[in-house]
Amino acid sequence: MYRRGARALGVVVGLAAICGVALAHGGNLRDATQQELAVPTWLFLSTGGAVVGASFLLASFVTDRAFVEAVHGWSRALPAPRTLLAWVARVAGVVGFAGVVVTGFFGPVDALRNAAIMLVWVGWWAGLVMATYLVGNAWPAVDPFRTLTRPVAWLAPESGRDLSPGRAAWTSAGFLLVLVWVEVVSPLADDPPLLAAAALGYLAVAVVGVVVVGHDQWFDRVDPLARLFRTYGAVAPVQRTTNGLRLRLPAARLTDRVAATPGDVAFVVALLWGTTFDGLVATPAWASFARELVTLGVPAPVLYPAALFVGFLGFHRLYWWSAHAARETAPTFTDARTLGVRFVPSLLAIAAGYHLAHYLVYFLSLSPALLGALLAPANPPVARTLVLPSWLSGVGVAAVLVGHLLAIWVSHGTAYDQFPGRLQAIRSQYPLTAVMILYTMVSLWIVGQPEVPPPFL
Repeated sequence: MYRRGARALGVVVGLAAICGVALAHGGNLRDATQQELAVPTWLFLSTGGAVVGASFLLASFVTDRAFVEAVHGWSRALPAPRTLLAWVARVAGVVGFAGVVVTGFFGPVDALRNAAIMLVWVGWWAGLVMATYLVGNAWPAVDPFRTLTRPVAWLAPESGRDLSPGRAAWTSAGFLLVLVWVEVVSPLADDPPLLAAAALGYLAVAVVGVVVVGHDQWFDRVDPLARLFRTYGAVAPVQRTTNGLRLRLPAARLTDRVAATPGDVAFVVALLWGTTFDGLVATPAWASFARELVTLGVPAPVLYPAALFVGFLGFHRLYWWSAHAARETAPTFTDARTLGVRFVPSLLAIAAGYHLAHYLVYFLSLSPALLGALLAPANPPVARTLVLPSWLSGVGVAAVLVGHLLAIWVSHGTAYDQFPGRLQAIRSQYPLTAVMILYTMVSLWIVGQPEVPPPFL
């Protein structure tokens, strides 16, 4: 019974995703405002890689285990009316969802003047996600899908619905990659009715998920959006605990056991690669490469899902290579599976930095259009964008570097928590640091490219 229900859920999710259930990334509203670098690309990339390498060397000099533990363990309680804030957030989430549906179907056709488009891509995917890793995760309270599916929770079967954490995490990773693919190949950022239909479709998927595996298990383990925000929230300085809110240093929680299974590793890699893929397909190099492949006979409809899958597989294999190599460089009898799960949270700082580099200027420039659409959804003013100072484009480069520097420090703290020997802890970081340097150079290269429309879409 359970397997039959799981298969049915998979079919429904797949069909809904293909039809446009993609509330994961926003990219089509971004204008090609970036300029090519004024310095040689090789110098720009090598300098970024050298900064990350130098930060690892500096961190290696911090060998006082008590000091490292004190830095990562520091916290302070934050007073907050949690019940009141939770109810306000739930109401705001449901109202926002209703606004997306209504204005999506009946609002202005112009994307820059439509409240649904502005709220989802600018307010939600850019603004709320940035707030999640910069401040704290409020999505469990805001999440309208979690709130609206509570009345149907009693329909979930009482038996046969236990889903292992590893399988649930792999399912979330697969769903996330599907959402990224649909966002890239569909006009969700330009078509308000399609976006409204996608929102209703995702609600239908959530209803099916709740019926099949239960409300708590769906949103705590399977739902890719809930897992995405929870994962990003681990980077934030404000953390929610059973005793209330606590303030910690940014990314300090990543040294805790945030991941538990190889499925969690797959989701973190999918999150990292998904954001990278979203930026990669908007570069001139991808446009030339894609046209060349199609000329050689690769079907255009196969191009994007194949690239998404191959890229994820490459990132996934590269990370696990670093985990296996760490056993040799440490050296240690700890198996690669344990090391891979233990160190993967450090990649979340990189993912957050790259997301900030990708969306900060986008969010700030479109904030006037967002406010106009929200204040007057029935008759919004003429959409306009905010002219930003040219130096602000450098924030993207800084965000990428800061994310990698935080990742180096998190990896350092994790190593000292995992290994008893000081030299062993330092040597265990060699392979992962090499992977981080490589990814730094790839990220900086993408950030430094002008954006162009992806071909064959």
